[in-house]
Amino acid sequence: MEDGGYYQPLHHGVDATASDDSRLNQLGYKQELRRSLSAIANFSVTFSIVSVLTGLNTTYSMGLTYGGPFTMVYGWPIVGAMTLIVGLSMAEICSAYPTSGGLYFWSAKLCGKRWGPFASWLTGWYVFLSFVFFFFAKT
Repeated sequence: MEDGGYYQPLHHGVDATASDDSRLNQLGYKQELRRSLSAIANFSVTFSIVSVLTGLNTTYSMGLTYGGPFTMVYGWPIVGAMTLIVGLSMAEICSAYPTSGGLYFWSAKLCGKRWGPFASWLTGWYVFLSFVFFFFAKT
């Protein structure tokens, strides 16, 4: 990467907050956000993202109607494993660039100076459209 710095692997046994603060300083940022969630706040965020109550009815009816029991038995673990792989790769990127901008900042840094602004713009529109389509899919 020409402007993204160098890769910094996770260090075991090192204070994570101090390590993140030093990485933010390398990226030119100062630690400003409080990075702590209570147990109820963590549960609330997770529950709202997963949306168990609104998603189960749609998921089971579509899966059983169009795929049958085979899809429900074998599809869930396969897709779950793929989702876990995507989540792990995003966690690795997040550990390398620990900023509050998230996806926009990651896409800009990973694409470099030339394509970074366009990648951030495209990422923003993809996120916006995914929220719009998610909203209309649930209603």
